Amino acid sequence: MAIKYVPYFPNTLEGQAILDNFVRTKRVLRYRDNDQVIERIERGMPLYEMETKETIGTNPNQNKIIRGECLSACAYLKEHGIQVDLVYIDPPFASGADYAKKVYIRRNPLVAKAIAQAETELDIEDLKAFEEKMYGDVWDKERYLNWMYENLMAIKSVMSDTASIYVHLDWHIAHYVKILMDEIIGEDNFLNEIIWCYTGGTDASVHFPRKHDTILFYSKGEQYNFNGDFMPFADATIQRFNRVDENGKRYKENTLADGRITRTYMKEEGKLVPDYWTFPIVNRTYAEYVDYATQKPEALLERIIKASSDEGMVVADFFGGSGVTAAVAHKLKRNFIHNDIGINSIQTIRDRLIANQAEFEVLEIKDGVSLYRNPVQTMDKLKSLIPGLRNEDALDKFWEGSIVDTKHGMMPVYLPNLMDSTTRLLDKPLMNRIIREALPDLPEDTKRVIVYYIDITDKAEIEQFIKEQNTLTTIEIELRDLKQVLDNVVVEDEAEWEVCETHDTLLGGWKVAIKSFHSDRVLRKIQEVNQKGEQQALHKGAKFNPLKISDEGLETIEWLSLDCTNADPKAPWHSDEEIKIDRNGFVVRNGIKTQDFWDATIASEAKPLRLKIRNICGDETVYIV
Repeated sequence: MAIKYVPYFPNTLEGQAILDNFVRTKRVLRYRDNDQVIERIERGMPLYEMETKETIGTNPNQNKIIRGECLSACAYLKEHGIQVDLVYIDPPFASGADYAKKVYIRRNPLVAKAIAQAETELDIEDLKAFEEKMYGDVWDKERYLNWMYENLMAIKSVMSDTASIYVHLDWHIAHYVKILMDEIIGEDNFLNEIIWCYTGGTDASVHFPRKHDTILFYSKGEQYNFNGDFMPFADATIQRFNRVDENGKRYKENTLADGRITRTYMKEEGKLVPDYWTFPIVNRTYAEYVDYATQKPEALLERIIKASSDEGMVVADFFGGSGVTAAVAHKLKRNFIHNDIGINSIQTIRDRLIANQAEFEVLEIKDGVSLYRNPVQTMDKLKSLIPGLRNEDALDKFWEGSIVDTKHGMMPVYLPNLMDSTTRLLDKPLMNRIIREALPDLPEDTKRVIVYYIDITDKAEIEQFIKEQNTLTTIEIELRDLKQVLDNVVVEDEAEWEVCETHDTLLGGWKVAIKSFHSDRVLRKIQEVNQKGEQQALHKGAKFNPLKISDEGLETIEWLSLDCTNADPKAPWHSDEEIKIDRNGFVVRNGIKTQDFWDATIASEAKPLRLKIRNICGDETVYIV
């Protein structure tokens, strides 16, 4: 359960427009359950314990990478009096799409030297890979707008009085979110609807290609930071300013009606860029490419950060994704806060910032949910972890399935959607929806339902609420704690290694040689991919080449790190030496790219105390050396 609930504002709702409160303009945005979000806002943001997972450098500027929900991250920041000066968010677009990560099986390091000696040129197309769903952008419009409303309220609560916010969306939902922004931030604080134009292939045939995103730009109040961004004047404009004064400044002469002549000087900084921007989409040919599904170009964020912040200010992204906001903020000497629920996002920006020699701490919100990898994957895994849970076509999609026993017969099962933070907390509004909407639609012979929860306001209070309100049916409601199931989701990978002292340098050192590495989940994922590929090939009458790994399994390692500072298993990680193996098999050592193949070892000057290994799907396991 949450430690407590932090109010969004000192007087949460005073003077705050609430969804359909467009009295002056008569514009109304109403949708299903838009009253329930008000109850959650009145309760406040859930504050959980925060665990420091790793600290990089001394971090004097308090840069943060936070894994967790936006609401909980904002609760933490507000509780600790941390304000941000600029917010850029690139939240899900309610596009109905799942986003996948390309997972590459690395080259076997035991034969890497032979490859290097033969000077075999790497063929990227020859690399074996598969896709893994990282997160789901699958919403109905009503739930999405409730979710966005609550998140925007939370973000506003940690913005400084002179802060600005940029919200990056596309054609699916931008027009709806514009109305929410008018309510929450204030329509008088709207500054620009920025259009980001880009090029690329398209499958459009029955409409014009959709080749732009929308970025809504608001200030929190009347006073805000704005430096602009300038572009050179056109040649025709320069020609009109055809005179140069004694200081070398260009100007043009104007003759007034009374015959007087005045000068108009051309602005030295150039012309302020308009609200339509053209930046190319990042592809694998770009040096900044990090192989992340929704990666945005650094040039886009550079313009935003330069325009709306100064050096030393705090720039935050609460749906951090590939980490472009934090990476660019660091390069421009701003402080940063990167927040995301996905472990892939946290790992991507961590490695990206290491390469940029940034200092920061990695934090994790302890909200009681041990996500296996990401919400999509965990939801799939949960179905197999709940004993007896089976699909039930006769039930509404509200129910995940059913469990059958001899006493109660078919028992419908409700699971909170890990991709929708509004369902993680079992409170009175959610229970009321179950009682009023879900129970009456069940088959007449239903005797009991099982309702799983991750977090609950007060179990005794909810049980009393059920007793008082569940009068329309005779169906019993059994509450079960989902955390007890989630605790069984994470299965650590197995590794074997040898440690030896070396004399390769004058001062000597230590070397850890990885002998074998086995990840049950990666192996099962490869089996699933092979089974699916074999079926598809059989259907097409084609030959299928299955994904294969060696007995040692070293091809499934993406990253290794040695902690030579602390042997305490619960202590924050301290990376004294680390190696990342890129998808071509080359080593990135402490953030620096090399042309060396990985040889299945990692070395350090000091004696290693702990070893951390990340597999190619992103799961990390810590071992005491």
